Amino acid sequence: MAETPPGPTGAEPANASTPRRTSANPQSTPATVANLRSTPAARPPRSTRGPQPAKDRPMPCTLALDIGGSGFKASVLDPAGNLMVDRVRVPTPYPCPPNTLIATLVQLVKPLPPFDRISCGFPGMVRAGRVLTAPHLVLARGPGSPADPALVSAWSSFDLAGALAAAFGKPARVENDADLQGGEVIKGIGLEVVLTLGTGMGSAVYDNGVLAPHLELSQHPFRKGQTYDDQIGDGARRKVGNKKWSKRVAEAVHNVEVLLMPDHIFLGGGNASRLTEDLGPKVSMVDNVAGICGGIKLWAPPPR
Repeated sequence: MAETPPGPTGAEPANASTPRRTSANPQSTPATVANLRSTPAARPPRSTRGPQPAKDRPMPCTLALDIGGSGFKASVLDPAGNLMVDRVRVPTPYPCPPNTLIATLVQLVKPLPPFDRISCGFPGMVRAGRVLTAPHLVLARGPGSPADPALVSAWSSFDLAGALAAAFGKPARVENDADLQGGEVIKGIGLEVVLTLGTGMGSAVYDNGVLAPHLELSQHPFRKGQTYDDQIGDGARRKVGNKKWSKRVAEAVHNVEVLLMPDHIFLGGGNASRLTEDLGPKVSMVDNVAGICGGIKLWAPPPR
């Protein structure tokens, strides 16, 4: 998951320095996608509003969950995809089997306003609401620790969408977190790649606004017999320092350019702001709030 590892528990400050609008180009047209797979459509800028009385609130409102290897974040979006309140956050609990994740989310969202449906970005391979891989949440003691076979088994084919729906009594949809974030920031023109830098490295590929099948690039070999997660995840950054880590990120971006020849690359996640390398004109930085705001895309109507 791409986020700033770990921060304070609770609501994020309303006067945070990062802008609320997440598009890399204020005039660009982010893609509107049904389950993140459709064609681009225009939408208004993001904004944050205070809670509204239940009788006056717009409908449907969406609970947006951003699951990460170092923190869980949540907010509620209005029908246009605007943040209705500031995000709330708690550190990721370890060990983190599915029942611990659900229980933690139930507590996390208690201060949030009412909602009618749920969108969840998850750090791993997800298909039809079921978790196929959870590379961070299967770790016994969190980042840097070995995988626990019991956790690997618990997460394999776990119906996360069904569990969320049961816990909250609302319909739920789940996608990979980078795929979900990408739906918020892309322009819907040409081949676009989204890379997120946080606890690990997330990735998503869009072709003219349509999401391609998800690739767990983070788990592929990168350098010195290690994966992208191993070499440019937050643990590696802390170990080698921002300067050396930034050079590794630049090498990873170059590899993506050679592999996919994208028209543009969007770079997000909590650690993107720590980069010291110039990555060239094809690369744009995006606000990490896109991991929340992208949740509205999961409920977009299918194109006609």
